[in-house]
Amino acid sequence: MTDYDAIVIGAGNAGLTAAATLQRAGARTLLLERHNIPGGCGTSFRRGRFEFEVALHQLSGVGVEGQPISLREGLFQQLGIADKLEFVQEHDLYRAVIPGQLDLTLPADWDAAIDAIEAEFPGNRDRTAKFFELLKQVTFWQIAAMRGMPVEQIDPVLFEYGLRPLKDVLDEHFDDDRIKAALGMYWTYLGQPPSKLRFQDLALTLFAYFEFKPWHVRGGSQAMSTAILDTFLAAGGEVRFNTGVAAILTAGGRVLGVRLDDGTEVTAPDVVSNASLPTTYGMLEGIDVPAAVREDLATRRIGVSGFVLHMGLDATPAELGFTTSTTFVNRDADDDRTYDAWRSFEPARGICVSSYDVAPIGFAPSGATHVSLMTLQYADIWKNVAPSEYARTKFAYAETLLDLCETITPGIRDAIEEVDVATPLTMMRYLGHPGGAIYGYDQDATEGWLFRDSERRTYVPGLHLAGSWAGIGGFQPTLEAGARVARRLLRTKAA
Repeated sequence: MTDYDAIVIGAGNAGLTAAATLQRAGARTLLLERHNIPGGCGTSFRRGRFEFEVALHQLSGVGVEGQPISLREGLFQQLGIADKLEFVQEHDLYRAVIPGQLDLTLPADWDAAIDAIEAEFPGNRDRTAKFFELLKQVTFWQIAAMRGMPVEQIDPVLFEYGLRPLKDVLDEHFDDDRIKAALGMYWTYLGQPPSKLRFQDLALTLFAYFEFKPWHVRGGSQAMSTAILDTFLAAGGEVRFNTGVAAILTAGGRVLGVRLDDGTEVTAPDVVSNASLPTTYGMLEGIDVPAAVREDLATRRIGVSGFVLHMGLDATPAELGFTTSTTFVNRDADDDRTYDAWRSFEPARGICVSSYDVAPIGFAPSGATHVSLMTLQYADIWKNVAPSEYARTKFAYAETLLDLCETITPGIRDAIEEVDVATPLTMMRYLGHPGGAIYGYDQDATEGWLFRDSERRTYVPGLHLAGSWAGIGGFQPTLEAGARVARRLLRTKAA
C-alpha cells in the first residue's frame, strides 16, 4: 500500500486547486511546499503598517453573482470557497497613458468602452464596435476549439484572424495609433508585443475582463490561497511547508513517489507537479527523460520575469491623483522597442501601476495607500550584476519606474513611507522558476493549446503537470488548470 493516493509538488495556484480537487474527491493527497506559506505568486508580505500584494493586479473570470462559466459559479463553488472570499470589483479595465499623446480610461463594459473611445477620438464608434465584435467571435470559436469541437464546425473567422499578429488586426481596424495603443495595452499581461502576440490571445484576455469584469480579493491573493488551502485541509488533506522535493521516484517505467530534501521517501502512484518543466523533469530518478519531452523542451525559451516596486504611501489615492485601480504608462507607442528594453537596464519604458485602494482590498491604513509599479524584464542581465552592486543597481532601476510614474502622479516620491523592490532574481528565489519567469515559457505563437500538449502528456505514467509552464500563465488560467488536471486524473482512475 502506498502512503498517499497522490502527491502535489508546489502550493502555487495550480498546485492548490489540484490538491483541493483531489482531496475533496476522496483521494488521499499530500501537498508539498518549500516555502513557509501557500500561494507561490499568490501571496502578500508586510512592511511597517502596510501589507503588500505580491503579484495579483486584476483577477479575470470571477463574474458577477449568477453569471455562468465564471470562477465564482464554477471553480470557487466546486471548491467550497465562493462564500469564503470577498470580491472587490474594479469598474474600469484600465487607464492607458502615453504622456502628451494619450490618456484614456476604458470602462469595464463593452458599450461604455465604445462611448469612451468615441468621446476621445470622434468618428471611431463603428470601427471600435466592429473590432469588439471580431474579438467576441474569435474568442467564442477559440473556446469551442479548445473544448474539442471538430475543425469542420469551427467558423472560418478563427482561422482567418486567430493566429495573426495583434498589430496587423489593429492596423486593419484603426488609423489612429493612439487607439491601437489603448486597446492593445494588455499585451504586457501576456509578455509579447503586438507585433508578435497572436490576436486570439489578446481577444481572450480582453473578453475575460469585459465580460466577467476585473476583480480583486479583499485580503489580497493571499486570502484566496489560504481559502483553497483551508478547504483542502478541511477535507482531510495533509500539507508540509518548508519541504522541498529532491527527486521524483520511478519504478518499472512509472511514478512511485518522491524523495524529500531530508532524504525521506513518500510513495504515491500519481504525482502532480506545479514546478517548472525543467525542474520537474530534472527531478526524475530511475528513468531517462523521454525523448519526446527532450525534443519538446529544446524548442522552448524561458519566459520573461518582472521587476516590481512596492510602495506604502502616506496619502490617499485621490490626493495622489489615482482614478483607476490599474494604469498603464508607456513612454511612447513603440512597443517593439519597449519589448527589446526588457533585456537591458535601459530606463523603464512601460509600467503597470496598481493602486490597491481605489477599490480598497484592505492592505493600507486609513489615509494611506498601497501602490505597486511593475515592468517586465528578463533575468539574464541580473545574473551578471556583482553582489556588491546588486542593491545599488536595483534601486537605481527602480528610480526609472518612479520617473515614469511621476508623469501621472507628480510628487509621488514625497509620499513614500515604505518601499520594497523585487527583481527577477527575487522571483527566482521565491518561485524557484528558471529565470524567475512569471509566465513560464515565452508565450509566443508556438506556445499554448494549439501547438503544445504539455499538460496532458508527460510520457511518464503517473506524472502530471499543472501550472503556467504546462499551459497559459496568469491567475485564472493556472487556478483552472490545477483543477482540470486533477479531474482528468480522477477520471482516469475511475475508468
